[in-house]
Amino acid sequence: MFTHPATVGAAENIGTVTQVYNGSLSSDIQVNTFRNIDKLFPVRVVKHGANVLPLPAAARQLTRVEFSSGGKSYDLIDYMALNRVTAMLVLKDGKIAYEDYEMGNSEKTRWMSMSMVKSITSSLMGAAIQDGYIKSVDDPVTRYVAKLKGSAYDGVSIRYLLQMASGVKWDETYTNPLSDRRRMLNAQIAQRPGAILDLMAKLPRAGAPGTLWNYSTGETFVAGAVVRSAVGRPLAEYLSERIWTKVGMESDATWWLESPDGLEIGGSGLSATLRDYGRFGLFLMNGGVAGGEQILPEGWVRDAGSSKIIGGKAVDYGYMMWPFSANPGAVNQGAFQALGIYGQHIYVNPREQVVIVVWGALPKPTGKEVMADADFFAAATAALR
Repeated sequence: MFTHPATVGAAENIGTVTQVYNGSLSSDIQVNTFRNIDKLFPVRVVKHGANVLPLPAAARQLTRVEFSSGGKSYDLIDYMALNRVTAMLVLKDGKIAYEDYEMGNSEKTRWMSMSMVKSITSSLMGAAIQDGYIKSVDDPVTRYVAKLKGSAYDGVSIRYLLQMASGVKWDETYTNPLSDRRRMLNAQIAQRPGAILDLMAKLPRAGAPGTLWNYSTGETFVAGAVVRSAVGRPLAEYLSERIWTKVGMESDATWWLESPDGLEIGGSGLSATLRDYGRFGLFLMNGGVAGGEQILPEGWVRDAGSSKIIGGKAVDYGYMMWPFSANPGAVNQGAFQALGIYGQHIYVNPREQVVIVVWGALPKPTGKEVMADADFFAAATAALR
């Protein structure tokens, strides 16, 4: 069943999903829209459980962060204001060192993930492997999604799907109405069951599997379809069962659907609270263990959060997660993040035991950061040592 649950600010004026991807929303309407995206499409609820993982206050709070980025000096207030941060949570050793909400958001607000949810979808793939529904990342995609047999996805393994190295041609340009990403969005707007997989099945091949890296939200929808087929139930239900309730989330989340009662959009459209995104970061930081149970395969998070060699070239992308390029000994060494357009981040640094969640409302989908988020993350992490 899908539902349109009440959200904070239910009476707020919001824009359309097309305006979101065009980058044409005014500041106030944009923020309203980002915290009410469950009104743009049918959604399925990701239910939380009875047990909540506590996030106590850290004895040492993050109060001062000074850093350089692009040759200029900044501090914590600069980062919040200039990168249009609407909420931020910093966890050190599982405790809250900083928590702030801006622009009408609160601890009850659910905020859009955009592509941060890709890292959740890839984690569900790991859970399905751990649970035995999927044998291996080297299984062919078409074993689970029959509609893609005879398409450019023939011969593509789950591993290459997760690495966005399928070799299937794709244009991700958000603001181009003629791009594949916008064709996918139009298929979602149409709310016709199977429309997105129909689109994916018609894509041409750009290269052999494993030889090209190309960022594709369509790949993540295919990954979600693989998991849905393998586990035999909706992604939101499986996410609730294996991660949301096990980790100890405090609130329900919602997840966009392709059509009423249809497939979840594996690459965007999940909406959750700030602290629950933080708890997901802790779950990854702890190697996919929750409640004493190994939810993800041993070593999965390390593989998912590390760079890969694709076509003979090093690519800073893992299994739908973004590793940080860092020199040995640098603060960000071994860190990775879930990343979404408009400035959504879940930064995970296992070595330093730091998780940082950022909600952004930048004016355009990409390229409008005043300072590099990686520079702030490194400085904030160092300040907590």
